[in-house]
Amino acid sequence: MKLPENIAGFSKAQNDQDSTALANYFTEHATVSDEGSSYSGRQEIEGWIQEATEKYNMQLTPIDYIQTGSKAKLTLEVSGRFLGSPLVMKYHLELDASLICSLQITD
Repeated sequence: MKLPENIAGFSKAQNDQDSTALANYFTEHATVSDEGSSYSGRQEIEGWIQEATEKYNMQLTPIDYIQTGSKAKLTLEVSGRFLGSPLVMKYHLELDASLICSLQITD
């Protein structure tokens, strides 16, 4: 599957466990909703990524990607150190040009 460059880079940064590179795919004032918590701004998002990476050692395998205008849904197989691994998860994205301004993660 061919992903847009920014989405492919986002997935690669996670798989490389590079929280700084991954955070740079978000706008300065982006928001993330995951596991009942919300994170705002690139710095807070980078902290969330770093903590989640250390806790779960996640690896992403894109399964499907659909984009309509500024909204996109990335379906992934997410594996790592967590119960039920691997899981199929959906990343609901809102994009501002090539950067993510909103991410909501659901299963």
